[in-house]
Formats: sequence, C-alpha cells, structure tokens
Amino acid sequence: MMILDALLQGILMGLLFALVALGLNVIFGVMDIVNFAHGEFLMIGMYTTYWTSVLLDIDPLFTLPVAALVGILLGLASYYGLIKYLLRGPAIAQLFGTFGLMLFLRYLAQFLFGIDYRIIQKGVLIGKSLSLGPFIFDWTKIAAAALSLLSFGFVYYFLHKTKLGKALRATSINKEAASYMGIQTDQMNAIAWAIGGGTVGIAGGLLANFYYVYPTVGLLFVMIAFACVAMGGFGSIKGVFFAGILIGIIEMLFPVFGQQIGWEFLGPHFKFTLVYLAYFIIVVVRPQGLFGWKQ
Repeated sequence: MMILDALLQGILMGLLFALVALGLNVIFGVMDIVNFAHGEFLMIGMYTTYWTSVLLDIDPLFTLPVAALVGILLGLASYYGLIKYLLRGPAIAQLFGTFGLMLFLRYLAQFLFGIDYRIIQKGVLIGKSLSLGPFIFDWTKIAAAALSLLSFGFVYYFLHKTKLGKALRATSINKEAASYMGIQTDQMNAIAWAIGGGTVGIAGGLLANFYYVYPTVGLLFVMIAFACVAMGGFGSIKGVFFAGILIGIIEMLFPVFGQQIGWEFLGPHFKFTLVYLAYFIIVVVRPQGLFGWKQ
C-alpha cells in the first residue's frame, strides 16, 4: 500500500516536473539553445506568486495569470535584450550568455529579497488534504498536477492545431526552409522564449503553494528539468511529459521501496542519485531520448 501511495504521489509531482521542463524543451527545440537561466525563471515565478499573494492578500492560485505574464515578459526581454544578439556569435557565447543571465537573476533576487526562506501560509488549498481510503493527498499538489496537465494540453494544442504553432514547429525542424516559406523565424524565436517563460512562470506559481521560496531554489529544479529534457528527447513535447512523470515516480517510489526491503541507502537523500542514474542509462542506450528522433 505504501508503494502504491508513493507511485501516485510521484505521478502528481512528475506532472509538475514536466511543466518545469516544458519551456526549456520548447526553446531548445526551436533554437538549439540551452537556457541555463531557466531555473531562475522558475524562481521569479515563485516570488511573483509569493509577493502578489502576500501584498494583495489574495489566494495564491489566483496569482497564476500574473506569474505567467511575468514569465512571458521575462522570456521576451531575455530574447530581445540578450539572446538575439548572442545568435550572431558562436555557440559558446550563447551558453555563457544564458549562464550569465542565470547569475544576474539569482543575485538580483538575493539583493532584493535577501536569502531568507519564505513560504505561503494562507490559501484556500494550503494545509488541506484529500483522503481516499488509506491514501492522503495534499490539495495543493493535486491542483498543481491538474493545472500542469491543463497547461500541457494548451501548449500541445497551440503547437499542433494552430497556424502559428505549426510555423513554430516548422522553424524547429528546419529554420532555413521555414524562412524560405515566409515564416518570420525571429518572431518564432521570441514566441518560443515567451512560451518557455510563461510555462515555467506557471510552474513556479504552483510550486510556491507548497515549497519554500528562496533565491537559489531554481538550481535544484533546473537540474531535474535538464534530466527530463534529455530523457524524453530534445524538442519532444510528449517525451518531456512522460519523462517528468518517470522522474517523479523514481523520486517518490524508490525511498519507500528501499524502506520496505530494508535497503536504508535508498533513503530520501539518495533519490536524486537514482534519477540521474536512470537518466544516464537512458541516454547511453538511446542517446536521442525516449521519444526523440535521430538527426
């Protein structure tokens, strides 16, 4: 029963992990750029929800549109203010550019908010749980999983069913051919960054409902996001979705499994080691990821 409970809890967290990684995957799929500042985008989304909720005294769930808007604006500002110019240089300049953006946002948050850990204490779902027989689920995590699933569905519909989304996918497949067909690839790049910032802003807003907010919180989750993108397949929306769920299950299941069979070394402190071990095995066996394609 404990293993089944851990499995279900892992699926809930995995959906949120997948949403964190979604924007990172979209940006890479369109531009072949790894955004090292993605974790800091998440952190800013968390602070947006925290301060909006505290200062305006509203439920944190109602702050999600604000977190999404701040994320979109941050993504657009990052592209037009930095990335667009870095594209003129070598790939190493792009890597160092996003790394520098990561450091700037992290230390700016430390300057503005200090290094204290903060947590939202008031909300319609905060502190409440749902009991289903022997299982107890935190309502904030249920809401986070449900809204993550809804966000995934929206992005998937946008990319596959709208004209603009199809233009974005065409740019990701062959940017030069897309430009010959009249697609404004610069605009597509900006939209990719807007999607990346908006989705991770929502993820940060959801995460702030049950996790501490502090300037370096993005470091943990961006590492999970990188593993998720690589495991699922670079540029694959379906891949990042299932990889996120897989990581959530590994994180929650193996400590409980280790406790059941008496393997204490599989405790909570070891869970991320198992996540990266699974990542290592998958990329060795299938370098393009679970749902990626060979170039």
